[in-house]
Amino acid sequence: MDHIILLFLLLFALAFADRDSQKKTPNLPSNNASHKRVRRDWIWNQMHIKEEIDAPLPHHVGKITSSVRNNNAKYIIEGEYANTIFKVEETSGDVYAFERLDREKKAEYELTALIIDRRNNQSLEPPSKFIIKVYDINDNVPVFVQKVFNGSVPEMSPVGTSVTKVTAVDADDPTVSGHATVTYQVIKGDEYFTIDDSGVISTTRPDLDRETQSTYEIIVKAKDAPGTSGDSSTATVIITLSDINDNFPVFKHPSFHFKVPENISVGGEVGRVKVEDVDEPQHRNTKYSFVRGDYRDTFEIVANPYTNEGIIRPKKPLDFEKVAEYRFDIEATDPTVDLRYFKAGGSRSISTVTIEVTDVDEPPVFTKLPYEFKVKENDPDVRTLGSVWAHDPDAAKRKIRFIRRRASPNGDYIRVSDTGIIQLPKPLDREFSSSYNITVAAQEILEDGRLSDRESHAQVHVIVADENDNAPELVYPEEPRVCENAAPGKVIVRISATDKDELSPRGFFKFSLAAEDSNFSLIENYDNTANITVKYGQFNRELAKIHYLPVIISDNGEPELSSTNTLVISVCKCNEKGNFTFCEERAKQVGVSIQALVAIFICIFTIIVLAMLLLLRKRHKKDLSGLGRSVAEIHEQLVRYDEEGGGEMDTTSYDVSVLNSVRKNGMKPEAVPSPYAQVQKPPGNVTSGAGEMETMIEEKKNEADNDRDLLPYDTLHIYGYEGAESIAESLSSLQSGSSDSDIDYDFLNDWGPRFKMLAELYGSEPSEDFVY
Repeated sequence: MDHIILLFLLLFALAFADRDSQKKTPNLPSNNASHKRVRRDWIWNQMHIKEEIDAPLPHHVGKITSSVRNNNAKYIIEGEYANTIFKVEETSGDVYAFERLDREKKAEYELTALIIDRRNNQSLEPPSKFIIKVYDINDNVPVFVQKVFNGSVPEMSPVGTSVTKVTAVDADDPTVSGHATVTYQVIKGDEYFTIDDSGVISTTRPDLDRETQSTYEIIVKAKDAPGTSGDSSTATVIITLSDINDNFPVFKHPSFHFKVPENISVGGEVGRVKVEDVDEPQHRNTKYSFVRGDYRDTFEIVANPYTNEGIIRPKKPLDFEKVAEYRFDIEATDPTVDLRYFKAGGSRSISTVTIEVTDVDEPPVFTKLPYEFKVKENDPDVRTLGSVWAHDPDAAKRKIRFIRRRASPNGDYIRVSDTGIIQLPKPLDREFSSSYNITVAAQEILEDGRLSDRESHAQVHVIVADENDNAPELVYPEEPRVCENAAPGKVIVRISATDKDELSPRGFFKFSLAAEDSNFSLIENYDNTANITVKYGQFNRELAKIHYLPVIISDNGEPELSSTNTLVISVCKCNEKGNFTFCEERAKQVGVSIQALVAIFICIFTIIVLAMLLLLRKRHKKDLSGLGRSVAEIHEQLVRYDEEGGGEMDTTSYDVSVLNSVRKNGMKPEAVPSPYAQVQKPPGNVTSGAGEMETMIEEKKNEADNDRDLLPYDTLHIYGYEGAESIAESLSSLQSGSSDSDIDYDFLNDWGPRFKMLAELYGSEPSEDFVY
């Protein structure tokens, strides 16, 4: 039908064009009649062509004509697709397409028509543009914009709930009826979902349950040309059911059994009950409660927000000796479940819980916490304040021993006996501390007499009641002064008092002067202060520049206590305005506490003891110097001076000329008493040279022994020089062992402790073995 209408319009246009040309032709003058230029017009039909024409090429598009009457006229077309896709017949003006056209690629073409004189290529008419339109045919299938679509809808949604929208596109001309119209259809999953002409997918059932099936995969089809069997395309739609809270929790077991020690702490975990909720975690809001049983005040059940488990905790201490087993029923429910989607099976789940309490060795339990006692201070008659008591809560009922652990203030002020009696070793002083606190530990006595390692503690508070045992004291003002020309009644200073005892409830301190014959008077203010004023006036600095005023202060307590305090008042020179101009400096009173005095005496005693020890040590050293060194000191020095030197040929370690000069000149050194016995040499072998050498050795040895300020003399080097005609020959130990001399060396024993080792080496039998 559409094709017939299009053909009719085309014929009507051609007829109308021919009539216009006939009307214009008679009006044209001949060339001979006038030389005026006559305007000519292009004449052609509006050009149209269908796409994808199934006919041999070329395809006739239309015809361009002009009113020019010239046998040499030639038609030409210009443009992007001229002479490639489109060509014109030069003489007739017929336009042809030499390719099949596709409207989806290009819907229209714009070209330019020209008519020229083929002889000189001169234009006979101005160029004119024209358009060739391509008519659409329904040659494209609707195509989905994506192959897979995703959608979501809450479970249990009512019928007609929108899920998602799919879209398919047809490339044909939408202005042509039926060419670009797309229709949709669900070809898989139509029992659960449907789709309308706009592509919106919706539910067809109200009982879509996520717990039964959480996802659906459906296939939809898109086609055009409704009422015809046109081509189509398909797409997959994955629909997910989102969860709603439509299921109640259910216990995994009909009963739960737990064991717990009786010493579990309050709030500790006894056990966990587990439920199953098929909803997603964000919709699990299980609430636990007691159904049957009288233990709601003993336990509580708290839901874990992460695992949805019910945690059972004790609300108070458990006692195996009182209740060994607890049994009760609990229920689990969810108050946030949407009752519109309530399912059969009940709104709650019930389970039985059994808790078995096991016995443990518990520490003793005090009958009262804390303990408080009151006592008067300085009461010598009070030695016992009371007692603490604890018992063994277990079935064994062991005896209890009490021990004091901590005390504040620290010290032996309060004692605790093994049986828990609180004792005072001495009266308490409230001024030292108004309260005393101790921690008492109670331990069970085991069968073998040992103490259990488990103990409990109790705090004992002792409050000391005040007794009026301290007299009030004057709070000394800062250097009270008075002008020598002060008028009577002039206030010199305001004094106040303090008392270590508690303030008497009967009133304030009372102030008075010890004597009334002074130039001062005292006026009480009845607020624990008093004013010292000038009584007569006109002080005489020549007689007294400093006045000592005794002031009596009483405390109105029971018994009433008083003290006399001396107030030192300076008489100063003043100017006319009453300002002090000159006052004598008075010696500042420096007080030293008892603790400071004790510390000073301890320091002095320590210094005296140290001085005595140093003196005794000096005396002891002098005695050692007079008696000679001990064997241990001598042995130590012999070990140090074990260098033998080079013998007779060694002249570098000592000055040999000194020894030779003594021997040659026959010098006799002064006799110096020695603490060691002189050497007794065998008779018959004594020579003058040997006697001189002996004298020199003794002299040097005595110098080293008696002078402790000098470095020790290297006597071993001297002993290495044997001298002339030495009766001991070589003293070197290199050949002493192999010497076959028959000399008797027993005289070395008479030389003292220094030569004891030599005497043992040379005076022993050859068969003896020495161990070093």
